[in-house]
Amino acid sequence: MEIRSVRFDDPDAVTLDAMVQQEYIRRYGGQGDLTPLDPEMFAPPRGAYLIAYEDGRPLASGGWRAQERGELGYADGDAEVKRMFVVPQARGRGLARRILAALEADARAAGRTRMVLETGYKQPEAFALYSSCGYRVVEKFGFNQAYEGLRCMAKPLVAEGARVPAQRRTPGVRPAAW
Repeated sequence: MEIRSVRFDDPDAVTLDAMVQQEYIRRYGGQGDLTPLDPEMFAPPRGAYLIAYEDGRPLASGGWRAQERGELGYADGDAEVKRMFVVPQARGRGLARRILAALEADARAAGRTRMVLETGYKQPEAFALYSSCGYRVVEKFGFNQAYEGLRCMAKPLVAEGARVPAQRRTPGVRPAAW
C-alpha cells in the first residue's frame, strides 16, 4: 500500500469524491456535502490531498485545507480535514487511520496548529475513528454548522503553549509518517 499526494481534481480523486458523495446521500438523503471546494484549496503549502493505492487501485482518500479565524468559526492555524473515504471493499484495514496520520503530519509540517473536521451522527464508525485518534467534540464551525446532526471535532497538532514555526515542504517529498 502506498499513499500518494495528488491534486483534488486528479481523476482518481474525482472518482473517490463521487463515491463519498453517494455515501452521504445514502446515509443522509439530499444532495451530499455542498461545501464549496476548489482544487487550489488542497495545494501545498495550504493543503494536501492524499490517496492510498494498492496494486494501482485507489482505495482511500482524504485532504486538508488551511483555515483561519472568520465568520465560519475556525481558529487561526486550523487545518480542516475533508473527504475522508475508504472504498467499501477495503474497510477495516486501517487505511483511514493511515490517511489521517499522514494528513496530520503534513499539516503539522506546514505549520498548522489544530486539525478540525465535521462528521455526522449517521457515521458512527467515523466518529469512533476520530475519537480513538485523539479528536474531541468542539463548538460547531464551517459551512454546514447549521445542520442539526453535525458533529465538529478538533485535535491539537502541537502541545498547548508551544510555538511551531512554519516549515517549508518540498513538493513530492513526503513527511516521514507517510
